[in-house]
Amino acid sequence: MKKIVNILLGCMITSIGVIILQHSNIVTGGTAGLSLSISYLITLPFALIFFLVNIPFYIFSVMRMGWKFTLNTIFSVSVLTLMTSVDHFLPAFTIPILVGSILGGVLIGIGLSIVFMNGSSLGGANILALFLQKRFGTNPGTINFLFDFIVVMSCFLTIGWLKGLCSILSIAITSRIIGYFKNEIANRNAVTSKKEVSSYKSLKSEVSVS
Repeated sequence: MKKIVNILLGCMITSIGVIILQHSNIVTGGTAGLSLSISYLITLPFALIFFLVNIPFYIFSVMRMGWKFTLNTIFSVSVLTLMTSVDHFLPAFTIPILVGSILGGVLIGIGLSIVFMNGSSLGGANILALFLQKRFGTNPGTINFLFDFIVVMSCFLTIGWLKGLCSILSIAITSRIIGYFKNEIANRNAVTSKKEVSSYKSLKSEVSVS
């Protein structure tokens, strides 16, 4: 129950960050950034685009990270989708681009870190970042930044150079915050994995005895 509450908290903080970026007319990285860019080009809402874009990444997650992590991720993505859809009920407002990029980056970084610490992700490059950390001990913040940077660079023609630079600033802040919590993320996920293995062995022993 505690993990679910923490994931909900992380999603809520992240959704506020995404909404701030939307009202600053800049993008973030990963599938969220890709979805934001697409939402600027077509009339579909961000929440729907974000959910659809993440579907292919679930296949990789099942193959490499297991069903529990994948189900947690689907839950997190669904929650974020619902939370960001609240933006449709908010009055129209604009946030200064520099303020939005900094504040949005900070909130998304904190939100993602909380989600990561509780054995989940928000899809896309998040899944790959956690997989590489688990397998090779890489910094998930660095991996996120590399993929986010590619997404933002591909959006330069759509959003313009000023918004593009502010978007890079935003993802750099997000990645820095995730990197700051990288050891905590790795330790918590390692503890969870050990508990799951221990529980599985205990259950297996009970079945064998019976």
